[in-house]
Amino acid sequence: MAGSGKTTFVQRLTTHLRTTAKDPYVINLDPAVTQLPFTANIDIQDTINYKQVMKQYGLGPNGAIMTSLNLFSTKFDQVMSLVEKRSSEVDYVVCDTPGQIEVFTWSASGSIIAESFASSLPTVVVYVMDTARCTSPVTFMSNMLYACSILYKFKLPFIVVMNKTDIVDHQFAVEWTTDFEAFTAAISESKDYISVLMSSMSLVLEEFYQHLKLVGFSSLTGAGMDELLQAIGEAREEYIKDFKPEYDESIRKMKAKERSGAAGGSNAGDAIIVTKGTENVEDNYGNEDADEVESHEDVESLRRYLDRTKLQGGDKCTSAAGDVAGSSS
Repeated sequence: MAGSGKTTFVQRLTTHLRTTAKDPYVINLDPAVTQLPFTANIDIQDTINYKQVMKQYGLGPNGAIMTSLNLFSTKFDQVMSLVEKRSSEVDYVVCDTPGQIEVFTWSASGSIIAESFASSLPTVVVYVMDTARCTSPVTFMSNMLYACSILYKFKLPFIVVMNKTDIVDHQFAVEWTTDFEAFTAAISESKDYISVLMSSMSLVLEEFYQHLKLVGFSSLTGAGMDELLQAIGEAREEYIKDFKPEYDESIRKMKAKERSGAAGGSNAGDAIIVTKGTENVEDNYGNEDADEVESHEDVESLRRYLDRTKLQGGDKCTSAAGDVAGSSS
């Protein structure tokens, strides 16, 4: 989430990794960050001029961030090529993303980026929350709903990091996710409709809480680093055990179709979204994932948008469609 300290979190994590293990491969995908506190091997700002995107397309800050990331995602195969070349030399690839939740809930670029990583490397999603702001049960529940939506959209190992524990201890969050009565007591002082809604939502998220990895962390002091790395290690094993076989099978089927010429008229630029469904098509009837349908439409919308951009002139975004290879170091 915006303002939760994600960039500082990445800075603390990468600094620790550089002193205890191989240097991580770091990617910055936030085009609007004014000052990057860590060294990035690939930086979106080397390819996309965020302010120029705002000016040329008449967009506000959030719209420009979304458009910048959409444009960059069209060249993400180059990013993955660079990452794969260095994968044998590093233990971690750390990617800092924009705080706008829309990027990873509604935008096609979020799906493209996540699927690109997940199909090539063990991938873990880390959702950073501001502990101090989540002491309110309503704010806490809102963040949990966002976290749940991202988890079920991408279907990847997921860790919630309660950042800024140097300000407020995160044990209240641990208690709220493990004890329904404790959360109910926290909202009992309010008798309006929102408290009743939050109480009901807590019951709905009970299964989500049961499998949730929640870690307290301080980007300022580094407290909680050992617990974080342990959670990442467990999530990596979860990916290898539960998620990698699905991606491998999807890639195998795609290559088999290409060899047999059964791919039809599909475009090479389409994002391949892997979903968890039964093998029997009839069993899936009526249970299609609405998010995946929207992701396909988003990809088509993005393609039409880029086609129009090409017709209007490719210089508008200041090398937005240029080669990203020069960003790697």
